[in-house]
Amino acid sequence: MARQMLALIFPPLLGLFIIALGNGFLSTLVPLRLASSGVSVGAIGLISAAYYAGLCIGALLNERLLLRIGYIRAYACFAAIVAVSSLAQALWVNVYWWFALRLLCGLATVGVYLVIESWLLTGAAKHQRGRILAFYMISYYGALAAGQLFIGLFDDTPGSAAAVMPFVVIGMLAALSLLPIAIIPRLSPLIDFAEPLSPLKLARLTPTGVVGAFGSGILMGAIYSLLPLYLQSGGGYSLDQIGVLMAMVIVGGMALQYPIGRWSDHHDRQWVLIIIAAVMLALVLLAPIAAAGYATLMVALFLVGGCLFALYPVSMSHSADRAPPEALVGMTQGMLLINSLGAAVSAPLITPLMSGMGNNGLFVGIGAVLVVLLVFFGWRRSQRPAPQPMAPFSPAPAHSAVGAELGVTQELIEASQQAQAELDAHEEDAERESAEEQALAIEQQLARDGTPLAELRLLPEADEPFDARAEHPDSAQRKPDA
Repeated sequence: MARQMLALIFPPLLGLFIIALGNGFLSTLVPLRLASSGVSVGAIGLISAAYYAGLCIGALLNERLLLRIGYIRAYACFAAIVAVSSLAQALWVNVYWWFALRLLCGLATVGVYLVIESWLLTGAAKHQRGRILAFYMISYYGALAAGQLFIGLFDDTPGSAAAVMPFVVIGMLAALSLLPIAIIPRLSPLIDFAEPLSPLKLARLTPTGVVGAFGSGILMGAIYSLLPLYLQSGGGYSLDQIGVLMAMVIVGGMALQYPIGRWSDHHDRQWVLIIIAAVMLALVLLAPIAAAGYATLMVALFLVGGCLFALYPVSMSHSADRAPPEALVGMTQGMLLINSLGAAVSAPLITPLMSGMGNNGLFVGIGAVLVVLLVFFGWRRSQRPAPQPMAPFSPAPAHSAVGAELGVTQELIEASQQAQAELDAHEEDAERESAEEQALAIEQQLARDGTPLAELRLLPEADEPFDARAEHPDSAQRKPDA
């Protein structure tokens, strides 16, 4: 990659790494701190859902602010809100207070991602987006995994002076992420506002992709929000061990997402989705057994992360196989919002099971979601076999509707155009075969009515269908043989 391109993408990626480092730390810290303060599992689930609800709201509203004030000032606003909302959580451990703060943090966090993703998008040609997306993934997932290692470094005793330190560190990281963005001169290019496809249109276009994206959101929300609770209360692991185990989920996603995606490029993606769901279901069923040993649980969570992080991009690639080229951007944006909605409803759906069934209710809830996905994927595969994969797999960690366009590379557009051309050719062949079958049926009917084949061959072509009974009125009175 040219030095000019590296200079263009380095500041936003460095800012992303710094703020995602704190965000990864905070995502695991919140449920653990609430649990140690005696907050119920149901309330923790609602607070976790507030963050994802903020992501959804911000994805719909923040773009207008970016268009109005530009990249650098918009980033400064969003990063400041992330810092303030994180620091304010240290002031008072209260369910309603934290619910509002997590909602605000989610709204601002997706704004940060919006600025960075659109910065990368507008600065890259379509043929460079694949490589830029790879740098984006390394920065984002690497920061999330490293952020988990902060767990256990600070005293978690509620009310102690040291209990405030994690939130101070997170606020400092959010403020520090401003430096790479603010000190590098950068003109703000204009962004065209693009509306995502509605869920109804997406469901008609690609039911499997929509269900896969929504289910992936539910599973991702459960892993990020509720798995730390299980590891702490159900597994009895220390805070530093929980940090390592959560990091293994993310490392597994980084390590296995690309091989699984490339495998899906050469096989029926519906079968790939079925296999991913089946493997995850087997791992979830074995999780209570694996939790008895620290090493076995690390391996199990590594594999769970690999399957989980591949579910959404494989669903996206399956949808791209069916989408016309002009619908690719709207499709990726709409799928991103559906995925965020799934994450928002995840904790409220699963925490009642944990309250009623104990910590293993987490695996019951995740297993139920995977069973539904398996049944739906299998049913869709039987109803409508998937086309040969055409669109190349694209790992898609984007968080904003504008950033979703990063995955729409020139290679993807060309593959979609080729798939559309093949579909049009297939439809033309089907119409031609239908016309030939219709002509053969007319010929057979005329032969039954007594028209000599030689006379039939000399009949002139007409725009209207040939009526054999009009040429042979006596045949209308003819009764079938007994």
